[in-house]
Amino acid sequence: MTAIAAPAEQALWRDNERCYRAVASRDARFDGQFITAVRTTGIYCRPSCPALTPRQENVRFYPTAAAAQAAGFRACRRCLPDAVPGSPEWNVRADLAARAMRLIADGVVEREGVPGLARRLGYSERQLGRVLTTELGAGPLALARAHRAHSARLLIELSELPLADVAFAAGFASVRQFNDTIREVFARTPSQLRTAAAAARRRAGAAEPEAGTAGTRLSLRLPFRPPFDAAGLLGFFAARAVPGVESVDEHSYARTLRLPHGAATVTLTPQDGHVRCDLRLADVRDLGAAVTRARRLLDLDADPEAVARVLASDPALAPAVAATPGIRVPGAADGFELVLRAMLGQQVSVAAARTAAGRLTAALGEPVPWQQDLLLFPTAEAVAERGHEVLRGPKRRIDAILGAAAALASGGIDVHVGRDPAELRAELLALTGIGPWTADYVLMRVLGAPDVLLTGDLVLRKGAAALGIADDIPALNERAQAWRPWRSYAGMYLWRSSQA
Repeated sequence: MTAIAAPAEQALWRDNERCYRAVASRDARFDGQFITAVRTTGIYCRPSCPALTPRQENVRFYPTAAAAQAAGFRACRRCLPDAVPGSPEWNVRADLAARAMRLIADGVVEREGVPGLARRLGYSERQLGRVLTTELGAGPLALARAHRAHSARLLIELSELPLADVAFAAGFASVRQFNDTIREVFARTPSQLRTAAAAARRRAGAAEPEAGTAGTRLSLRLPFRPPFDAAGLLGFFAARAVPGVESVDEHSYARTLRLPHGAATVTLTPQDGHVRCDLRLADVRDLGAAVTRARRLLDLDADPEAVARVLASDPALAPAVAATPGIRVPGAADGFELVLRAMLGQQVSVAAARTAAGRLTAALGEPVPWQQDLLLFPTAEAVAERGHEVLRGPKRRIDAILGAAAALASGGIDVHVGRDPAELRAELLALTGIGPWTADYVLMRVLGAPDVLLTGDLVLRKGAAALGIADDIPALNERAQAWRPWRSYAGMYLWRSSQA
């Protein structure tokens, strides 16, 4: 059974008193949840900026950096307000604005323009612009411009690409537009940003970035809101790692990525206060998409304290919440991949599903150009055309998997982060071989839906029983009403408890 989060209460950024208290206390928990702009300086900051706290009458609050930029403010050089976790609001909310933000972060506007964004969301460009301006203080072009500026800054500071190439890789239409935007947003030229970054690396003794025909290497820090249950995520991925596609050790999770412009590999290593993200990209235009997917894989934009406040109020869950602070819901790198792996996992063990996915990948996957033993998970087209040569098991199950692959290959179903959860669930359930558990599992991991409880999952119900919670489905559903809007996280605690 699934449930979509209820409409959000008043957005945090509209609550001036609460926002100003967070700024006055320099509370880092609010970084990324709103932007603070100071009228007298023309600068916008993260809430925890160490600068002198401005007078309340001189402060304006915005939901996004794009809105602050559209209002004429530039980024603070001291606190780097764009280098923060994303707002958890985009995961909790399932409305048009939140879905648009997820797609913009994935680089859809750079690749398909505003018409492509509107088409994916099922709205006209005019409707979309009106809703985003009302909800977020900026239209789709301004939001995409802020995304381009952030991607460009990463490429300027972390790569040796010529600046003209950076401009087009980040999605700018011209070098002039690139130069003007960087100056407006960061109050420095691209050359000044690169020089300052190089000097900082020399002071820190860090290695210089590499580039070449075998892909561009970049290393960056992905922030999160502590606490962060890194061990739990690594354990989850390790149990399900597909040979050739994923590898996990006690410190890191690595995998291949199929991105819009080419292949990539990513290694994610949780460290103190951040996750180190080592990327290798066939095409640097995919930087923004790669970073967004890495963040979603590890659920780095979650607000663990908000989750804990609700779940710890249940006496049965409270000990588990205290024992494992900062639990995360593992995300997915690709919609089709997750759908197929979920179908392969129906009514079999995790190990058997992993073996089946590995066999399929070995036969139909494509090697990564710079390392032939690394494979990209097969495309929907490849599985639809040749899956019958590889898949094993009952014919009915094989036909269902091939049918789902054909539906996704043809575009009959599009599984991406901008989908409306209820609509996507209905489309998945209409496919032969996909039941409520599979559909809900896809919503939870692909969309990052925070309020999905897989009550039909036997392992989850075993965990509920281990905590003294009634494990029959009606009783569990009734008990779970108090866990809203964080039932996905509650499910992770129940899964973990089943293994204790």
